[in-house]
Amino acid sequence: MTGGAEDQLMRALHADHAAALWSYALRLTGGDRARAEDVVQETLLRAWKHPRVLDQTQGSARAWLFTVARRIAIDDWRSAAHRSEVTTDSPPERAAPDDTDRALQGWLVAEALRELSVAHREVLLLCYFQGFSVADAAERLGISPGTVKSRTHYGLRALKLALEEKGVTR
Repeated sequence: MTGGAEDQLMRALHADHAAALWSYALRLTGGDRARAEDVVQETLLRAWKHPRVLDQTQGSARAWLFTVARRIAIDDWRSAAHRSEVTTDSPPERAAPDDTDRALQGWLVAEALRELSVAHREVLLLCYFQGFSVADAAERLGISPGTVKSRTHYGLRALKLALEEKGVTR
């Protein structure tokens, strides 16, 4: 086949199949227009390199083109470059700190604290949440430091059980 005849067949192949091939490649690439253009270009390049395709009837030429396009898309998807490459038109936003977990934990602890006795809850709130020392908490509550220590110990055990009942584990 001469160069001129080959060029005419290639133009005819493009005219007959390019639009359908483009639509197919766009579906194969999940709507990624740049990747679809690459698939179509590579498919037509392979058709040009295999002149026997140019002489085929319209149906078999289209089937060959679609098969090649599918294989190119699959090879691209499987390649390591595709997995590590992220295409975007703008840089990603910086991650903002998310205090959702902390808020949920706070609600769970507050709910568990409400289930404790008043004596245990007072000691834990003073010592753990308000930062009072054992001596200061004892003075504030009008009880001995030993009682503060005892209530703290048993209050923490009760709090742990209440949290476990709510599904909270370490």
